[in-house]
Amino acid sequence: MTSTQFPSTELSGSTGGVPAESGAVASIQLLIVDGHPITRWGLARVTGDQPDMEVVGETGSVADALRLAAALRPAVVSIGINLLDGNGLALARELRDRYKNLGIVILTSSGEDEVLFRALETGASAFVSKLAAMPEIVSAIRHSAVAASSFIAAGLAQALHRRAATTEQQTLSTREREVLYLLQEGQSVPAIAASMFISLSTAKTYVARLYEKLGATNRATALMSAVRRGLVKEPALTG
Repeated sequence: MTSTQFPSTELSGSTGGVPAESGAVASIQLLIVDGHPITRWGLARVTGDQPDMEVVGETGSVADALRLAAALRPAVVSIGINLLDGNGLALARELRDRYKNLGIVILTSSGEDEVLFRALETGASAFVSKLAAMPEIVSAIRHSAVAASSFIAAGLAQALHRRAATTEQQTLSTREREVLYLLQEGQSVPAIAASMFISLSTAKTYVARLYEKLGATNRATALMSAVRRGLVKEPALTG
C-alpha cells in the first residue's frame, strides 16, 4: 500500500494545476482516497486545474487515509467505495465521527439507490458518480468544503421517491420504528440523531420517510396515524 503527501510547492507541477500567486494559499485542501490509482491520478489532475483547490495527499487504503487526515487536516476528503484494506463508506463514517466539519465526498461507480442511502447515513457531504461530468465533481468538492453537514447527490429526490413507492405497503424498518418511538417520547430531531448515533441530516431523512409512509405532515399526525395502524399504543391519560 502506498500513500503520497504532496508538498504544496510541488503540487502544481506534478498535477498540471495552475500555480498559485506568490504567497497565496489554496482555500480547499483535498485528500484523495481511492483504491484505483488511475482514479486518484485523474481526480488530482482535474482538481489541480482549479485555482481554489490543492491536493495535499492521496492513498488507496483506510489506514493511510486516517493517518493522512490527522496529519494534513484537509478541508475535504474524496473517498471511493472499494479501498485496498476496507470499505470507503465505513471510512467515511469514522472520519465524520472524528471531524465534524470535514467535507466528505463519496465518489463511486455504483448508481444503486441503496449505496446512495448508505452514503447519506455515514454523514457524508456529497455523493457523486465517477461517470459524472467534471464540473459536477468539482462542484461537489466545493459544496463539501463550505457545507460539510449538508448532503447533496444528483437524483436524491428521485431515489427517495422510488424507495417510498416500493415500501409504501411494507411495514416500517427497524430504524424507522426507532424514530417513531423517539418521536412519541417527544424527542426533537437533533435529540433523535444523538440517540441513534447518526448525523442530523440522516435523522431528518428518517423522519421525512416516516411521515411519508404514514401519510403525515407533522409529528402529531404521524403519531395519530401510527396509533390507528397499531404501530404504537395510544398514550394513557393520567390525572
